[in-house]
Amino acid sequence: MDGHKNRDFIKDPPIIRVHSHVEMASLEDKHVPELEKDGLTTAEPFDETPKFPSDINHMLNMPNNSVFGSICIVVFSAKINLLMPFGILAMVVDKLSWDHGWVFLFSLLGIIPLAERLGYATEQLAFYTGPIVGGLLNATFGNATEVIISIHALRNKMIRVVQQSLLGSILSNMLLVLGCALFSGGLVVCKREQVFDKGTATMNSGLLLMAVMGLLFPAVLHSTHTELHFGKSALALSRFSSCIMLIAYAAYIHFQLTGERDQYSPVNEEDNQSWSHEEEEEAPEISKWEAIMWLFVLTLWISVLSDYLVDAIQGASVAWKVPVAFISVILLPIVGNAAEHAGAVMFAMKDKLDISLGVAIGSSTQIAMFAVPFLVVVGWIMGCPMDLNFQLFETATLFITVLVVAFMLQRITQSPPNNERMGYY
Repeated sequence: MDGHKNRDFIKDPPIIRVHSHVEMASLEDKHVPELEKDGLTTAEPFDETPKFPSDINHMLNMPNNSVFGSICIVVFSAKINLLMPFGILAMVVDKLSWDHGWVFLFSLLGIIPLAERLGYATEQLAFYTGPIVGGLLNATFGNATEVIISIHALRNKMIRVVQQSLLGSILSNMLLVLGCALFSGGLVVCKREQVFDKGTATMNSGLLLMAVMGLLFPAVLHSTHTELHFGKSALALSRFSSCIMLIAYAAYIHFQLTGERDQYSPVNEEDNQSWSHEEEEEAPEISKWEAIMWLFVLTLWISVLSDYLVDAIQGASVAWKVPVAFISVILLPIVGNAAEHAGAVMFAMKDKLDISLGVAIGSSTQIAMFAVPFLVVVGWIMGCPMDLNFQLFETATLFITVLVVAFMLQRITQSPPNNERMGYY
């Protein structure tokens, strides 16, 4: 009996092996959906590769640069940064020769790349803060150079220089930049019509008209000599109007950031796919803390050069034999807007007219609705009588400019019946 049991035991293993082989063969014959139904496999393979901390930065697309690498990216990556040594040269010339003409010129050239890099650092920080905080950063630092120069001028009681430089920035954006962008875009993209957002253009035009009205009332009140207290009534009206304009601009920023779509994304349906693909490929080049440090360093360096620039305005006017009004209206706006001017023209040539309008008209709106009333409040805090009385001639020039641009945009935004949001140029 024991021998018989042993023989049965010896015969059993081959039967088990054959049975297991048949089962494996039957599993091989099944299709993948059937195996998923039986719970024997999953649709996605299991990745057993461990995730180390070094892989997290790669997964989140966060750069990990050294100090030298960050300097190379920010300082040496743009050709316009070749003008940076002029800032140091301005300080050397001021200490050695006191030639205000050369100090003003070198300071002017030195601030131009700093203003462009300040915008770059703001864009890099916006990658980490999200669209809402990023939009607020762009709104704050968009015209930071003009604001810093104007604050230094207010410290020196140069109110007319501040008023004329802000007026020059608005006029250059609305006339020179917008005109060059439309002209260049029309030359390059000549086979079809360029499109842009009609609603955004109309809203910016309305805000500019509101800002002009805020500047018009103090100028008319002062020019007609109908003030109850001469010199004080216009100042009080300017401060009250500035507070209202700041509140209106805050509401505009809130609407801009909480809207359903990006205002300056292309409205042309043919470009939507390529635009979204470009946005997906964009990635930050520096880390969040590097961007914050560069914002601090660039703002401090712009402030230092702005001090030299403002102190040399009068001397440069005498040395070059040009009026201070020409320096304030023409030359100073070039400092903060040179990079934006070139960018607006390049975007228009790439058939992205919405972004060009955002740079030209949006920047003018930002100066008129934020920078001007903000500087009035700053002057109020500093004890400087900065007001909105830009004199009657300058205010009339700005009023006519805004009307011409508003009517032009309304004229060229005649939309087809199937798309009322899209404007054609």
